[in-house]
Amino acid sequence: METKIFKLLPNETKHFAIAEAAEILKSGGLVAFPTETVYGLGGLATDSDAAGKIYAAKGRPSDNPLIIHIAVPEDAERYAYTNELYYKLAKAFMPGPLTVILKRKDTVPKAVTGGLDTVAVRCPSHPIARALIKRAGDAIAAPSANLSGSPSPTSGGHVIADLSGRIDAIIDGGECDIGLESTIVMIEGDGVTLLRPGAITADALECICENVKIAPAVTEALSENEKPLSPGMKYRHYAPKAPLVLLEGDDEPVLSYMYRCQNAERCVIICYSEETEYLRNERVIDIGARGDLEAQAKNLFSALRKADEMNGEIVYAHLPPKEGMGLALYNRLIRAAAHTVLKV
Repeated sequence: METKIFKLLPNETKHFAIAEAAEILKSGGLVAFPTETVYGLGGLATDSDAAGKIYAAKGRPSDNPLIIHIAVPEDAERYAYTNELYYKLAKAFMPGPLTVILKRKDTVPKAVTGGLDTVAVRCPSHPIARALIKRAGDAIAAPSANLSGSPSPTSGGHVIADLSGRIDAIIDGGECDIGLESTIVMIEGDGVTLLRPGAITADALECICENVKIAPAVTEALSENEKPLSPGMKYRHYAPKAPLVLLEGDDEPVLSYMYRCQNAERCVIICYSEETEYLRNERVIDIGARGDLEAQAKNLFSALRKADEMNGEIVYAHLPPKEGMGLALYNRLIRAAAHTVLKV
């Protein structure tokens, strides 16, 4: 398959490429597009065949549901049964990096929802994403636009590397602002359960909901025979090709351990900006300043992809904190490392 590639600036919402990409979607094709979080691989949310194509292009298990992307929060009414709490969340966080799981309407085929009677709904804030949804005239079902299991794509180049020749078109809109996938919550009564942390933190959610629970699988491995609240929780994600080990401990001992590893093995080091001067300039990746969790989040998936390019035998990185935006970093890294943590 020959993949069309359109390179746009984020504000080029009236570009002919948007119209062409929308026609591809309407004809049952797949289009990768930028959002504020990561790039999405889209097909029309009401098209079962398009959902099948998405799973095939990514190599994604078909029981792992797709998020549907809508142009305005009110469009959720066409695809799901909403409630008062949904609109409270929408008023606070939409358009933006929040996904809400609701009861599915029959307009969304079960091929999109992994066979579930619920559907995950999100209203992205990226201008190109919203323009494409509006032009298509329907919600767009879209997981991240990468091969399943590999780090999520935060630039058009990442998508081209993974999916060129496998899908119909790619809209390259540059780098994503946030760099981690959206926060996912499930509404339960007057509260929510956090299934995947992101830029909308648990603290932010608590400003809207009295009751915010964090699903155990956000930070812990599923126990044997445990049924996940979301099917995606049972799959390994984001992993570089070499084994990833997370280092837990105070900054100085961790830095010292990284330095010793450089002298003993062919390793890749993902470290803070302040640490680079103390390490050999060899297979070292700067993820951002120690206290700048937003920068670390934006750089994380690019760092994991760079680690692959460096052909190390093992990758070391800091174990992030579990507070604020750190919880989202912790969640992605602990899964990428298959919960491999070394205390130093």
